[in-house]
Amino acid sequence: METEYRRLAEIIRSQANVHPKTRFLVSIAGIPGSGKTTIAEAVVRLLNESTTSRTSVLSMDGFHLSRAALDELPDPKAAHARRGAPWTFDVSRFVSFVRQLRIWADEVPLATPYSDTWSATDIICAPSFDHQSKDPVENGISITPDASIIIIEGNYLLLNDPGWRELAKMVDYRVFVDTDPLEARGRLAERHLRAGIEKTLEDGYRRVDSNDFLNAISIREKLLPPDLVVKSVTLGSV
Repeated sequence: METEYRRLAEIIRSQANVHPKTRFLVSIAGIPGSGKTTIAEAVVRLLNESTTSRTSVLSMDGFHLSRAALDELPDPKAAHARRGAPWTFDVSRFVSFVRQLRIWADEVPLATPYSDTWSATDIICAPSFDHQSKDPVENGISITPDASIIIIEGNYLLLNDPGWRELAKMVDYRVFVDTDPLEARGRLAERHLRAGIEKTLEDGYRRVDSNDFLNAISIREKLLPPDLVVKSVTLGSV
């Protein structure tokens, strides 16, 4: 697994080195259960171990609609049951943020690490997601101006649907983590069982089939062309 992480990190580093702009934006997409989050975090760790500038990671999970916002939708029960589907995210806000990130990446000068001269306008903030409260946290992620590579990870970064399809145009390199949906289905069901979300594996599969598996099929059917496809190399991660 570590070998695969290093291979992807080296590919991203090489692409960034020949990129004409100061900063390099990468998206890593994949179906639920593909391991994309673990891959993104491993790549960031490896890139930060071997370069003088920094790599930052941003998850699209912070752009989930809050539980209160789901309550305001026409069918709150369905909205909570399908949380994680594309329509349960604030896609307009997410697209606006990535557009702002693109401008920031191109216009804010690259700084030396841990500088004490950064101003508030030099730092760009995004919401994170608190898995305890199951809600977004405003300004939970800060991307500082010493970041030369920024990796965005999430299910729908290459989704060819209104709104979502704009994201692919605003990054420099697009990675898709390829996973057999049935394999990912099993991972997710087992995770629900281990986490105590469901009491039996059968219940875990039932939960997956009513939401995540549907999302996985949609992602694969509506996939925009990536620049690179990598095989899933880890178990038990989203």
